[in-house]
Amino acid sequence: MGGAFSGLRNIIAVISQLFPGKPEFSPDQIPDLTGQVAIVTGGNTGIGKETVKVLLQHNTKVYMASRNKEKAESAIKELKEMTGREAIFLQLDLSILASIKRAAQEFSSKEPALHALYNNAGVMWCPVDLVTEDGYDLQFGTNVLGHFYFTELLMPALFAGVESSPDHHARVITTASSAAYLYTLNWDTFKGGQARLKMSTENLYSQSKFGNVVVARELSKRYADKGIISISLNPGGIDTELQRYVPDGKRKFMRMTILRPAPWGALTQLWAGTMPGALNHNGKFLIPWAKVGQCRKEAYDDKIGEQLWNWLQEQIKDR
Repeated sequence: MGGAFSGLRNIIAVISQLFPGKPEFSPDQIPDLTGQVAIVTGGNTGIGKETVKVLLQHNTKVYMASRNKEKAESAIKELKEMTGREAIFLQLDLSILASIKRAAQEFSSKEPALHALYNNAGVMWCPVDLVTEDGYDLQFGTNVLGHFYFTELLMPALFAGVESSPDHHARVITTASSAAYLYTLNWDTFKGGQARLKMSTENLYSQSKFGNVVVARELSKRYADKGIISISLNPGGIDTELQRYVPDGKRKFMRMTILRPAPWGALTQLWAGTMPGALNHNGKFLIPWAKVGQCRKEAYDDKIGEQLWNWLQEQIKDR
């Protein structure tokens, strides 16, 4: 009976967050960010692109971490015309561990400190047979392992960001999803294999977003005493290229009913990454629009957090 009630609560949370009303937070409330350095993964499109735009408007030095150089440079040009400021391209493919290491090394060779890392990029509902170059489920490997590795490699820069920041903090903001309510973890499906092939692409996506929430909370626990603020969030139902694998008919229906433009999706992570009030919510899960929420109860299980963290550490060992 308890499981049924828990499942119902999770479904209600998903539905309610698809209809959150009008936002109270506006990017106009963001303070001047001169001297701040940020990285936005997946910054050339959708929520990431909107996040880059607003950060540039508030005088942040922004690195747009993206796979496709041509698409990134096009987005950088467009944003420069809109803001008068130019983002910097950083080549990053989160599905390839070697690419992640190169990207972190390149950034660290250019910048002594990082003040905000937006782990924004992701893939959703892709064909189940797709795996990363290193043999991981594409959704888990990209959304969870890729961002975990990138964050760990950038910790020295983030610690330097703490030292050089006026508020003595650096922030790691992780874009999860309401899908985090819908599944926990199937430990046998993180890599290629028969167990993974038996799961639906929707559940594989949901477990990756749940993993984002778990890792973000674990990060806050492990680095809070060093000035790191780690927050995960549901950006809301947003119309972006993330839905590229959604069937056309279903995507059209979603656009008519629950999906909103990218600027709405950037609101919650911009609040988390820029506003003074967010410093009070380390380890929390935010919901639309820029409000503190509560993910499914398993996300707060310390045993699950430690187990996932240890598994991720094992994957990047000796890389």
